[in-house]
Amino acid sequence: MRKNNYKEEEEIKFLADKMLGKLAKWLRILGYDTTYPITDEDLVLILTARQENRILLTRDTNLIKRRNICDYLFIKNDQWEEQLLEVIKGLELKIDFNSKIFSRCSICNKPTKNVDKKEVQNYVPPYVFLTQNKFVYCPSCQKYYWKGTHWQRMTEKIKKLIL
Repeated sequence: MRKNNYKEEEEIKFLADKMLGKLAKWLRILGYDTTYPITDEDLVLILTARQENRILLTRDTNLIKRRNICDYLFIKNDQWEEQLLEVIKGLELKIDFNSKIFSRCSICNKPTKNVDKKEVQNYVPPYVFLTQNKFVYCPSCQKYYWKGTHWQRMTEKIKKLIL
């Protein structure tokens, strides 16, 4: 593994290669800016990671053998849960369950925005509107999110995995 000395966790950004889609989704759920390009061309991945100051996450052994590669973390495991643990432990990430988790869209990686409850009434199920008070919105995907049972199950899964 190669990595720079990143001063603050908010600065850590990732680029996950084509073999790590589920890992990319879960890093986004944890609040990390994680891109997932459709290309698998080594040079494009390396240059993109360098230009955007991202750590390349890869399972490609040939890719990490290249000279002048960018900062990277080689992912050994097949299962996303173990992959996520590799990243958390390998980079000594601290998971912020209060403000960072669910701060990005898990689909497109854009930061979500807090929205007033009055704005969501026509866009969420009536039961959700009645039982939830906090909502976030992805301006790119145009999706609304709230801390319902799905959020609770995901949070529990993450806590069980890392604690």
